[in-house]
Amino acid sequence: MSDRHISQHFETLAIHAGNTADPLTGAVVPPIYQVSTYKQDGVGGLRGGYEYSRSANPTRTALEENLAALEGGRRGFAFASGLAAEDCLLRTLLSPGDHVVIPNDAYGGTFRLFAKVVARWGVEWSVADTSDPAAVRAALTPKTKVVWVETPSNPLLGITDIAAVAQVARDAGARLVVDNTFATPYLQQPLSLGADVVVHSLTKYMGGHSDVVGGALVTADAGLGEELAFHQNAMGAVAGPFDSWLVLRGTKTLSVRMDRHSENAVKIADMLTRHARVTSVLYPGLPEHPGHEVAAKQMKSFGGMVSFRVAGGEEAAVEVCNRAKIFTLGESLGGVESLIEHPGRMTHASVAGSALEVPADLVRLSVGIENAEDLLEDLQQALG
Repeated sequence: MSDRHISQHFETLAIHAGNTADPLTGAVVPPIYQVSTYKQDGVGGLRGGYEYSRSANPTRTALEENLAALEGGRRGFAFASGLAAEDCLLRTLLSPGDHVVIPNDAYGGTFRLFAKVVARWGVEWSVADTSDPAAVRAALTPKTKVVWVETPSNPLLGITDIAAVAQVARDAGARLVVDNTFATPYLQQPLSLGADVVVHSLTKYMGGHSDVVGGALVTADAGLGEELAFHQNAMGAVAGPFDSWLVLRGTKTLSVRMDRHSENAVKIADMLTRHARVTSVLYPGLPEHPGHEVAAKQMKSFGGMVSFRVAGGEEAAVEVCNRAKIFTLGESLGGVESLIEHPGRMTHASVAGSALEVPADLVRLSVGIENAEDLLEDLQQALG
């Protein structure tokens, strides 16, 4: 029986999908197969299909099966980083002369990949507000092959109606790619809403402990899965066995962590809306957020990322980041510990001067699973 059919309940799949007991010892955790090559039983006589760990590794296979089950997909693929996953996907789906619609609010590394790398390959791109399906439709051209979405987006926490934009893309003969890093499959499953491919930075919530770098692709399309498998092997930026093992450990507790991340984030967003030094709070769980109704429809809860703007401009925002004590000043997100950063000078410096440039007075929080009262007190003292 396939692991993905053990249960339809996420929490059970997270613990059991891909995590079959070791047949030799009965170990309940898949071993770390720290190996590059495999003994063959005669030429072409592969054991379990394994010949070389770039092509496949049992620890990575366990993670990929787990990822596919959690996203409700047919095939999952684990990579050395989120950007490695994106690079493989784009080179699988696109050819020189093709066109991509990208969001006006996206991770800086994704923008850099499009603007500085993929564009040199002859792929054109244009920007659209993906929270507006009409704006996405207007940005399409006869050469559009991919519509790229982040929801919630990074760092402005914008919300895109996945089902609506999937229909726009489908009508144009394009594929919809959804970066599900902020939501995770526990809170949102884009494939069930019409997306063709889901992208993850496994470094973030999926790993969950700030101790691993990785990326993933998941698709429900068997044919596309075969194409991605070919390119993953041909390009080779695969997740190593120990990194795969760390992420597989992380996904087991994803549901309980995301519940706590979301619970803490709601309390922090509410406090920030009432603080005199905060001019705007960006969190889809707030009723006044423009994407609140869509987020409530397609997400289980609203996640652990909160951004806000500070009265006094850029220097005031930087000072808030510097004054935080429990919130650690650092890039990345999704770990059990709370992080604070200034996107304009840190994670999103690469979008300066572009249509994706972020406000200079913006602060981004990755709300951890510490005691909420401690986090609230820390932010209050940092704001002064």
